[in-house]
Amino acid sequence: MHTVVVLALEDGIAFDLATPIEVFGRVRLPDGRPGYRVVVAGENPVTTAGPIRIATDAGLEAVERADLVVVPGRNDHRRSTAPAVLDALRRAAERGSRIASICVGAFTLAEAGLLEGRAATTHWLAAETLARRHPNVKVDPDVLYVDGGDVLTSAGAAAGLDLCLHLVQRDYGVAVAADAARLAVAPLQRTGGQAQYILRNRPSYQTATLERVLAWIEEHAHRSLSLADIAAAAGVSVRTLTRRFAAETGQSPIQWLGGVRLRHAQELLETTDHTVERIAAQTGFPSLSNFRAQFAQTVGVTPGAYRRSFRSSRDA
Repeated sequence: MHTVVVLALEDGIAFDLATPIEVFGRVRLPDGRPGYRVVVAGENPVTTAGPIRIATDAGLEAVERADLVVVPGRNDHRRSTAPAVLDALRRAAERGSRIASICVGAFTLAEAGLLEGRAATTHWLAAETLARRHPNVKVDPDVLYVDGGDVLTSAGAAAGLDLCLHLVQRDYGVAVAADAARLAVAPLQRTGGQAQYILRNRPSYQTATLERVLAWIEEHAHRSLSLADIAAAAGVSVRTLTRRFAAETGQSPIQWLGGVRLRHAQELLETTDHTVERIAAQTGFPSLSNFRAQFAQTVGVTPGAYRRSFRSSRDA
């Protein structure tokens, strides 16, 4: 039996905390034995998770005896983590425990130095912040989870469930993991990754000098636009436009335009019955094949699969 310690941090996200408790706590092996012993540990006997108060089973000493430590996210991931918690995580990693994070729990792992030089993920809204604060972490915002062997990270909310089921499969095989997935009423493996949940190049994006041209792109993205067209709308040279986009958005103007078109297409797939061909034309893609290829490459699923995931059954 594996011992799983779920770390209850102050201001923790209740969903992140409950997911590993429920998934690992309900795993049963073919002979009926439990697959995991789950312990909730924390720095204090009682901690908060939003409006919930959590009574912990053990102190931080339990972290160092765990086979697997799960670190949930906190509502304010900008807060520094208590030094005692970071030390406990480092000691656990040194003795060979697996360490996994859910959602913005990746910030705690990064703060402890456990993600240095590694690939990792977190909630897509926080991915850019994680990459900026910890430049030696290779942040991938598009995936549901990253399995680095002894250190694992997952994206937001439900991706923690994906990671937990993946760990059950690692420990006990597909059959046991499939039973755990059925109990959770969840797929053992979801189609696509976190990329399909990202809203790209939102109109509220703030920059120093580009807000007017970003609004213009938002309005005219359905047209056949060239780099020169965008520069003319901005009232600057192509060279100046390209430099400003790189500095303020990290993208080229054409990349930004493509992101806006994809977001518009996602909105139409979610809210209309228009054919994929019509949506491609409405959102400015030069051809249906170009739209399908760009959508699948960026979002990670086909337009049809995206529609099936994000339309309610009564609208489908």
